[in-house]
Amino acid sequence: MAHKNKKTSFGAFYDKYLSRIAPQYGVIPLISCFVFNCMIYWGTQLIDANRTKYDFTNAFDRKVPFAKEWIIIYVVCYLFWAINYILASREGNEHCFRFVTADLISRVICGIFFILIPTTNVRPEVVGTDFFSWLVRLIFFLDKPINLFPSIHCLVSWNCYMGIRKSKRLPKGYIIFSLIFAILVCISTQFTKQHYIIDLIGGIALSYLCFYISFHTDLYKYVERFFDRICHRIFESGFYYESKQKNP
Repeated sequence: MAHKNKKTSFGAFYDKYLSRIAPQYGVIPLISCFVFNCMIYWGTQLIDANRTKYDFTNAFDRKVPFAKEWIIIYVVCYLFWAINYILASREGNEHCFRFVTADLISRVICGIFFILIPTTNVRPEVVGTDFFSWLVRLIFFLDKPINLFPSIHCLVSWNCYMGIRKSKRLPKGYIIFSLIFAILVCISTQFTKQHYIIDLIGGIALSYLCFYISFHTDLYKYVERFFDRICHRIFESGFYYESKQKNP
């Protein structure tokens, strides 16, 4: 027998005005990915505040020139992340939770690296008065040279591509664009001296590893059940887990 769920006021509002942007089952998990990322990134900085940090700069890194104009790609990618995470969530319930699971696993591993191998680098002095120089100085001020390996910028950008690369709903052109833009973001981390090559490699490798784990195991089901209970309280929808329990 079909089970009709009673919506909360917020649930009804979301269904009417926002569900076309991000599916109801995905909105809380996606917000949680952002919150968890902040917890890992800023929390580990507190832990590592007075610890010795390692600089993995090598000969290749020293040959890469500083190109301040690439800061635009480095900053614009935040919008790219938001769009592609939402698009990945719209690929279906199971895909959404496999994607979220891969993302959460990647942050746990990042946190372990940030604590076990605290990293840093030496940034160039930026003295220009143009817009690009100002923006680089702003980013340097806001984003201190710590927690570099693996690069979260490269990791998240690659996640954005991995999350939609097999999509049958999105235009092939956008999938190709996502791959190209993810590559450009990775390059921007090098030219802006925000990261070095080992950070880039680590970020991409970690993305592949976490997606392999999530898409080849049933680990995502535990994440799905956890968020189902939360979303049921917020939306009164019980979108997946509850429906399976009521209609086995």
